Amino acid sequence: MHFGAGLSRKLDDLGAQGDWPSHPELLDWLAAEFMESGWDIKRAIKTIVMSATYQQTSVASKELMEKDPYNVWLARQGRFRLDAELVRDNALSVSGLLSTKIGGASAKPYQPPGYWAFLNFPMREWENGKGEDLYRRGLYTHWQRQYLHPSLLAFDAPPREECTADRVRSNTPLQSLVLLNDTTYVEAARVLAERAIKVSTSDDARLDWIFKQSLSRSVTPPEKAILLPLLARHRDEFTKDAAAAEELSKQGAKPADGTIPKAELAAWTSISRAVLNLHAFVVRN
Repeated sequence: MHFGAGLSRKLDDLGAQGDWPSHPELLDWLAAEFMESGWDIKRAIKTIVMSATYQQTSVASKELMEKDPYNVWLARQGRFRLDAELVRDNALSVSGLLSTKIGGASAKPYQPPGYWAFLNFPMREWENGKGEDLYRRGLYTHWQRQYLHPSLLAFDAPPREECTADRVRSNTPLQSLVLLNDTTYVEAARVLAERAIKVSTSDDARLDWIFKQSLSRSVTPPEKAILLPLLARHRDEFTKDAAAAEELSKQGAKPADGTIPKAELAAWTSISRAVLNLHAFVVRN
């Protein structure tokens, strides 16, 4: 979870027939610490994340990449895509929509209609949650046997038909389509755009704020050279097509800010959607 791979790379076959751990003494020490602490998971996590090994940068030199391409020896931090539940949590968090409520019943975020059409005995129909229920963290999402939420499925969450010790991480076009078109991410992009518009009247300042909010860094000149013309083009398109701008403002349950012109909001929503689709947004660096 903290480095992208375990000390033994085969977590589903840890033992005599799996991969021998790269750091057996460290594995023994961590195991002993875990037991002697009374199986304190929070303490184990704190021990790992406060280590100098964990706090390294994931940026590696060419020489280091050649010597250890898979980072077996932990000379750098891991760079890997967020788990399925956290991809959505991340989008909701940067937009300001994420609910931090702990516990309670399962939540039902947006799901395409008809997804449960083949579930019988009895017939079931998904009903989207209301209010805060739409923005609960991914771990609270309702899970119907092997019919896990389609957004979770797209980002490699496994079905619960059997125990899964180690998740596969794939990189598919479907994931980009989810980030670009799923109601959750469109709504998150719109709310993020609303906040950016209120930050400043300057396009440069708004764009820089979106990058800092989403990626924890400023926008670069090459990125700005692509996104500002995209903003101008979408401004023009949505000004000419008021119906499309209105439709985009209605995505999701949260009402759009009526004080912001619909064309302006739609144009900045397009920019936010582009940023939320960046590889850097869904990859842990």
